[in-house]
Amino acid sequence: MRLASTLLSPSKLRKSVSGLSRNVILLGVTSFFADVSSEMIYPLIPVFLTSTLGAPVSVVGLIEGVAESTASLSKPVAGWFSDRAGRRLPFVVSGYSLGTAGKLLLAAATAWPVVLLARFVDRLGKGLRDSPRDALIGDSTTPGLRGRAFGLHRAMDTGGAVIGPLLGLLLVALLNERLRLVFLIAAVPGFISVLCLSLVKERRGAAPTTEASGEGLLQRLRSLDRRLKWFLLAALVFSLGNSSDVFLVLRAKELGLSITAVVLAYILYNFVYMSTSLPAGIASDYLGRRVVYVGGLLVFAGVYGGLAVADDAVFVWPLFAIYGLYIALTDGVSRALISDLAPAESRASALGIHGMLTGLATLFASVLAGQLWDHVGQWAPFAVGAAGAIIGASMLVIVIPSGRQQSDA
Repeated sequence: MRLASTLLSPSKLRKSVSGLSRNVILLGVTSFFADVSSEMIYPLIPVFLTSTLGAPVSVVGLIEGVAESTASLSKPVAGWFSDRAGRRLPFVVSGYSLGTAGKLLLAAATAWPVVLLARFVDRLGKGLRDSPRDALIGDSTTPGLRGRAFGLHRAMDTGGAVIGPLLGLLLVALLNERLRLVFLIAAVPGFISVLCLSLVKERRGAAPTTEASGEGLLQRLRSLDRRLKWFLLAALVFSLGNSSDVFLVLRAKELGLSITAVVLAYILYNFVYMSTSLPAGIASDYLGRRVVYVGGLLVFAGVYGGLAVADDAVFVWPLFAIYGLYIALTDGVSRALISDLAPAESRASALGIHGMLTGLATLFASVLAGQLWDHVGQWAPFAVGAAGAIIGASMLVIVIPSGRQQSDA
């Protein structure tokens, strides 16, 4: 009864949020504005490349592949340097600043290599900021509140992902498709996100020891808690079947949705994700991280299984909505779980390693999904994804004890 009242009562939710530190709130606001900035233009970049600059479609794939690989590979490096320096904020500020600079580069691009540079700068910024930022959230929050802290952050971040595309579409219409001007305007919320960071205070859960500060990234990985290593392995197994969301969009289109309907379904997914992230984080504080995360993987398996067998567009709407619940149950909760299990002096490194492993695995999964789609059937990528989620969930049930994580070790 206590859990239900916490999740459902607005007054209880307000009380939960008010108990969080100023850093958590400010970092959530920062991510909101940064995501508004990024999502305003993300759907427009392929159009800008192919229509305005005359680049072939193959270049679009090259640029996005380089961009996402850059983000994945830089996360553990930034995390390690953050732990080694005993600082978070300089990496966070640099990362968000680079993201804003990327928007300005896009506006000035006259050839596709400049767009490549802009996307590289933008994603390098994401790689630099994500692990130290999440570690700072963990440093600024007691273990019993970490689920709701990360849940609130994910909700605010995703709020930007809901508003950004809608604002971008509105600006395209109002500005007669002058995309460069839209890119310039998108830099404004990016600047606001950086300004918000001036109010964030550096906070460390524990200063790195001399021995720890001299450890390399691989040595730090080997010294992590055994349960955390198993979680990283389970997350990797799951991610090897978790292909890009573009395949959900393609599947929705193949089942009969119009382009407008597909965009609306994707907005519905983000809205559910935003709305349920904080309740999911609170639930993980009460029920334990593993219970909620495993539940999210099972929801994923159900959605992907449903997409594998769906034969009508009517199924897309509930499946996309439920898909938003999956990401709410896993995204912030996984960050809270890692923050619980990793010692403070290795927290950013562990978060960065998780980001790298899952990011690179998703790239592999996307290539595999494309081959399965073309040579086996459109159902095949979703069947593989569902199987990977079930295997990952089973690994976690066997290895990580249930219950609330209340220690940093």
